[in-house]
Amino acid sequence: MFFSILIFVFGLIVGSFLNCLIYRLALPNFSWKNLRGLRGRSYCPHCRHVLGWQDLIPVLSFFILRRKCRYCGQPISWQYPLVEISTGAVFLLISNSQIPPLESLWLPTGQVISSLVTLALLLFISFLLIVIFVFDLKHYIIPDEITYSAIITTLIYQLLKIANYGLRITDFKQLINPFFSAIGAAAFFLTLVLISKEKWMGLGDVKFAFFMGLLLGWPNILVALFLSFSIGAIIGLGLIIFGKKGWKSEIPFGPFLTVGTFLAMFFGANIVNWYLNLYLL
Repeated sequence: MFFSILIFVFGLIVGSFLNCLIYRLALPNFSWKNLRGLRGRSYCPHCRHVLGWQDLIPVLSFFILRRKCRYCGQPISWQYPLVEISTGAVFLLISNSQIPPLESLWLPTGQVISSLVTLALLLFISFLLIVIFVFDLKHYIIPDEITYSAIITTLIYQLLKIANYGLRITDFKQLINPFFSAIGAAAFFLTLVLISKEKWMGLGDVKFAFFMGLLLGWPNILVALFLSFSIGAIIGLGLIIFGKKGWKSEIPFGPFLTVGTFLAMFFGANIVNWYLNLYLL
């Protein structure tokens, strides 16, 4: 219980940093080469007043300040506590599925360290997924640097899984499934891009689909794509019915792909087994 609380609080803190990163990524002076724009203390986006420590307590500050900036009185977006809570919840789910039980600490040190490194990689991947979700939702674009970072991290994750079994040439066959899943998912999205001339999808979605396949493999990539399109269709139709969007309005697809990826990560195997049992019945 103590460790779960610790992981959740750590997720809240990371979520607070994510909010800062998402905001500054869109600034015109931001640069990936020297990370210009990320340095410096946090400030109010309205009045530019530097925030004190009491203004930066994850979740609590939002409610203590009654959703208003202490210095200019402008409203604070609900994005901030929602991202923080979501990050904490995702970190908790990943840690509960990856951290070795106490009895496994008697295993060789190398195996325990490997499990913890795997956990760190998955937490970082979820970090990037949340950035993509919010940034695409706000700005209708998936930053290539975030997607490429996710692909590289996922490749390291897959190689580490192989290292747990050994480093024989035959062990690298385990890369076939995620690699071809990545190629297949990217090819499917690229086909939609070419057919629609980028009206349905963008090239950012193609790169993101490659990452999804590399992370999830088969058949979880199929689960993720099915859920992404289903959730996207339901929400898109709801927005049209309530007059928030028109039939020709642009809707970012990155958030739906992110939700589909998370659902497949946590529940993919259960969904596949449920479907197979339903089919067999």
